[in-house]
Order: sequence, then C-alpha cells, then structure tokens
Amino acid sequence: MIIIGAGISGIGCAAYLRRKQPTKSWCILEGREDLGGTWDLFRYPGIRSDSDLYTFSYEFKPWKSDKAIAGAAEIKAYIAETADEYDIRPHIRFQRKVVRCTWSSETALWTVTAVRTDTGEEETWLGRWIFSATGYYDYDKGYRPDFPEEQAFAGPIIHPQHWPEDLDYTGKRIAVIGSGATAVTLVPALADKAAHVVQVQRTPSYVMPLPERDGLLSFARLLPTKALTHRLMRKKNIVQRHLFWSLCQRYPNVMRKLIRRMNAANLPADFPIDVHFNPPYDPWQQRLCAVPDGDLYKSLSSGRASIVTGHIKRFVQTGIEMQSGEVVAADIIVTATGLNIKMAGGIAYAVDGKPVVWSDHAIFRGMLLDGIPNFALCIGYTTNSWTLKVSLLCDYFCQLLGEMDRRGKTVCVAERPSGGMALRPLLDFGAGYVQRSLNSLPKQGEDFPWMMTFSYGSDVKMMKRASVVLPEMKLSGATAGPSA
Repeated sequence: MIIIGAGISGIGCAAYLRRKQPTKSWCILEGREDLGGTWDLFRYPGIRSDSDLYTFSYEFKPWKSDKAIAGAAEIKAYIAETADEYDIRPHIRFQRKVVRCTWSSETALWTVTAVRTDTGEEETWLGRWIFSATGYYDYDKGYRPDFPEEQAFAGPIIHPQHWPEDLDYTGKRIAVIGSGATAVTLVPALADKAAHVVQVQRTPSYVMPLPERDGLLSFARLLPTKALTHRLMRKKNIVQRHLFWSLCQRYPNVMRKLIRRMNAANLPADFPIDVHFNPPYDPWQQRLCAVPDGDLYKSLSSGRASIVTGHIKRFVQTGIEMQSGEVVAADIIVTATGLNIKMAGGIAYAVDGKPVVWSDHAIFRGMLLDGIPNFALCIGYTTNSWTLKVSLLCDYFCQLLGEMDRRGKTVCVAERPSGGMALRPLLDFGAGYVQRSLNSLPKQGEDFPWMMTFSYGSDVKMMKRASVVLPEMKLSGATAGPSA
C-alpha cells in the first residue's frame, strides 16, 4: 500500500494500520523534507489550529498540553511523536513528489511515479492500494487575487503561505488583507512587534473568543489515566461544538445576537461592532474564527491594531486606497486572501489508460470514489475538527482491508446504481476557496452511502449500523503481487 502525504492524515492512517492491520506492508511518499503537512508548510507568525486539540488530535493518542488551542510547532511535534511511537518514520520516503498514479486491472496494481525533489530522479512504486492523504489545499500556491495598481506600492507584498523567514517587521506599519482565520491569527501576532497593524476586510467574518486552556481540564486531570482525561475532554468538546453548530442552524438570528454580545463584551464601548463584526450571512455558513484568550480584541482595544471594512480601490505607493477615499498607510502588505484547492495533490490519475476526471466521480462512504479501484481519499470535516473524520475513515479502512482478507479478495471498487442517482456538490460550505473549486471536485449523492456527511455523531452511528462491505462495493479475487 502507498500512502501519499505525511501530514496528520497520512501519519494517522499509518498509525491505524500499525494498530489494527499490523501485517500489512506500506510506505508513505512525502514531497516535503519533513513530516507535518500543513503544520510544516505554513510559517507565518502566530499560526495555530482553530479547532481544539482534544478533537484535532488522534483518539488513540492523548493531547497532553495545557493548551486547547495550540500553535503549529506543538501540533507538528505531536504528529512527529505519533510517528516515532508507531515506528512510522523509517517507512516515510521524503522528497518524493508524486506526479502520476496509474491503475492496471490486468495486474490489479497501482503504479506510482514520483520525482525526487533533491536529485530530480524519477522513481516508480507499485502498490495494491493508494491512500491519498494530501488534503485538498494547493501546497504550491495560495489564492492571490490581483489588486489594481499593485506595482505602485513601494513595499513588499506577502502571501502567508510563502512567509519569508528573514522578514523583519519590527516597527513597521502592516496592512493585512482578509477576514478569515489566517488574518484573525496574523493581526494580533504581528501587533506585538509592528508599529501598527490594520486588518483590511471587504466582508466581516464571525469571530468568537475561546479560552486557550479549557476550564474542564483541572477536573479531568483528576481521572486515573491520561487516556481517560483525553476521552472526557474529547467527548465534551465534540458535544459542545455539535450543540453550538446545531443551534446556529436552527436559530441563526439568536446565535448572531449571542456572538455579537460576546464581541461587544471584549471590545471598547464605542467600537463599531456592526461595521467590523457583522457578517451578511448566518453563523456557520462559513467557518467561525477562533480568538484564543481574546488576543485580537486585546490588540484592537490597545490601539496596536485596527480594522477597515470596505472595498479596495487600488494600491498606492504608501499603502492601500479604499473606495471611500481612506488611505491605509503601510510599509508591508500581507494578502491573507485564502487558499486554493488542489484535488488529490494535483497528481494525474488514470485507470486502465483513461485519465481520471474527479468531477465525473461520486464519493462513497466518505472515502471511496465510484469506478476507481483500491483508492481511498481522506477529506476531513469543514465544520468540525478535521481529524475526527480522519479517525473514522482510517478505522473503517482497516475494517475493510480485514474483511477483504477474510473473503480472499484484493480489489474493491464502488459502483454507482445502474439507474443513476441525483448528485450535488461535494462540499456544502460557503468559504471562498470551496466555492471557487466546486466544479473540479467529485460529487455526492443525497443519502448514505453516497452522501458526504459533516456530522461526527451521525457518522459514528452509520459506521456502526452499516456492514463493512455494502452491495454497491464490487470485490474481486486475488492475483499475484503485493498483499496491500
């Protein structure tokens, strides 16, 4: 088996195989020089998870830090510790950028072509299965719209995905364009050293304060083992987050007022909340931005940071001119304008010589695609911790491998109903990076097992309720070659 990607999904898959399918042979191909995926790629100041680490961590490995919201370095260290505990690192082949994967029904094998980024050499790997753990972000290029008259600006223009390690912004005036999690993270982090930071946003996002240390932790640590502590904290946060999301769906106006009240309680009385913290959409139509210990509010209240809401007219030599005529003075402009989606890492796939067009396929049980044999795709939640979904998928994947072994089968492919079925976009989420890429993604059906669910509770019930192998899954017999 070949796992593509050594981020939190790929390392998670390998750990599950170690724990539940220890006889399987596998390797991980990783294009970067180190593991960690997203948490190795992004280096901008303040980078952190906006999900709590009790649910973002693996269910089998307790999160031991006091911080419920943690930075990239801590998360990467946790992933590395998992890799070492399960002896995964020796099976990772770093600096292997996978460029092509081809399936042959004659041999029932995938041929994976990778280019070594250190030497430029091309390598070929054979595997019975591919587990694609590349996520869905474009690791090479973030989303970067063109702004009018950019060339007029005298200073550097930086995208957070390509943050210069040697950038000294001490005493500088910085304009951060954007309103999402990256911008909300950057503003207080930069304000510690910058002369002043201005967040320039076209449309506000929902922002909510969260404690960096969970209030239940002191009680939970009285339990006999770290595993029990982790289980309690994880369960509490799953229930709490689901309850909040459900209330947002059922009572959006009430929740909008509640979030506004939280913002008002953390900002000066005269702060124009309805200008800068009043999105035109309902809560959780896009992801909420977490503010650990109110760091953004503190920067705004102290005067080290400010917000300008409106449309950008053009860049000028000294900063950004808004449509209102206001000029935001800046020595550095940061374009926290979002990410691009790149399905399966941008790798070219083919089945029996026919190129795979992702939008022609439908997701099955959240991880298989109809018509593509022995291929598992790992996409986490968008409205919850990514890893909650990863854990369910990896656990099911191990069950599927075990059941195929029991039946003496080596090939699995999902088949769409012969009469056809209604299809809709894979991700029902309003974020710009999702909306820009919907046409290039696989589709989903209207009901299980063709539905891409985003409720952890519902997914847990479905996994327990449904058989490992369903009628839509065609299994075929053994052939010579690798066992996994």
